[in-house]
Amino acid sequence: MKVLKFGGTSVGSAARIKDVARLITGDTYAGQRNIVVLSAMAGTTNTLVQICDYLYKHNPAGAQETANALESKYRDVIAELFDTAGSGGTRRGAMVNAAAAAARQAATESVSRCFAYIRSLMGVDFTDTDEKEILAQGELMSTALMNNYLNLTGTRSVLLSALKFMRTDENGEPDMKYISVRLKRLIDMNPDAEIYLTQGFICRNEYGDVDNLQRGGSDYTASIIGAALELEEIQIWTDIDGMHNNDPRYVEGTRPVSELHFEEASELAYFGAKILHPACVLPARLHNIPIRLLNTMEPQKPGTLICNTPPTRSIKAVSAKDNITAIHIKSGRMFRSYSFLNKVFETFERHCTPIDMIATSEVGVTVTIDNDGRLEQIVDDLMAFGTVNVDRKMAIVCVVGDMDWHNGGFAGRAVDALGDLPVRMISYGGSNYNIAMVVSADDKIEALRRLSANLFN
Repeated sequence: MKVLKFGGTSVGSAARIKDVARLITGDTYAGQRNIVVLSAMAGTTNTLVQICDYLYKHNPAGAQETANALESKYRDVIAELFDTAGSGGTRRGAMVNAAAAAARQAATESVSRCFAYIRSLMGVDFTDTDEKEILAQGELMSTALMNNYLNLTGTRSVLLSALKFMRTDENGEPDMKYISVRLKRLIDMNPDAEIYLTQGFICRNEYGDVDNLQRGGSDYTASIIGAALELEEIQIWTDIDGMHNNDPRYVEGTRPVSELHFEEASELAYFGAKILHPACVLPARLHNIPIRLLNTMEPQKPGTLICNTPPTRSIKAVSAKDNITAIHIKSGRMFRSYSFLNKVFETFERHCTPIDMIATSEVGVTVTIDNDGRLEQIVDDLMAFGTVNVDRKMAIVCVVGDMDWHNGGFAGRAVDALGDLPVRMISYGGSNYNIAMVVSADDKIEALRRLSANLFN
């Protein structure tokens, strides 16, 4: 058994839903019983966020108008998805029409219930809990459409609500034992199903309230399911044929990387590769379950396999992370400042702000963060320990591969590739799989292009 996750673009229209349905029921998966995880249709979650914004601003009219427009879009998708044009006037055609009409009615009722629930929350006392309830409706609608369509085509599909098995604990981490027991029970209750369909992203928290796994959480859902059930493989289907060796938005001639180690994939995902959610690597790595990245639009492409492959003494890929702020703190005490680093780290911990990169000397430390929401308070606290300088609008460029220090020349090739581009900071040795450099955001694209030219061409 495998778990197959399809993102919002993959199910973004009636035609795409039909393509995914053909894919998961085709020859590739013949004779298999698989779990399929779906995101909300492309654009849905953003629109639901907009509805919530209106409600937070006490503008129910704006929320209602936005919900009406989204519901109209879904009705158009349903009409196209269950279109029976060309069935003919034969007895068989009449049966097809009747089945399609019934499936269309069932899908319409499911979507209508979701929008009725959204409207029921358009009160004056809108809360964070209400917002999470609204955001969950996107995945509930996409899976309802897919399930009704699969059943119409004769596939024995069963819809397993993620809200019945996906739960996080008091630390916000997946409750793996709970998930495993509940999910196995639901599968055992439906032994004749060919496809088990469920929602990505959404879950319940330790209090039983509807919650979510944050943006990109459908990848995380698939990985959690794969780990909880010890499945054969986790497949992440998107609109690109695997993880490329550089960002194709900025660099020409990129190509998919055929195979990555779990650690390499994790570094690339964390440092900007959008195809994979960073959190989804850990459950798969801990349970040694391969992840395969595939392209819904070109399913014949091999994609990228992520597994415990041994080191290959090569540089695999480059990625970049935007919206970086670099903070340099120079200690006021020049020697034996043994408590200096401790005070610096405690400051970031107190303000719940994680650090991306760090470089140190005896009297100074430079760190980078990607969330400057509490920057002013952080700087104010750090000034008690020394001189503080802040560089905004930076980017981290990360070179990933077998970067063990014994592989002489690899780090030098990465640094040399940037030539005369100013480098604010370099981090090397914290991981055997990357070297990361901080450059100005204005130099990011040029840095990516130079690295491709020097490392891959």
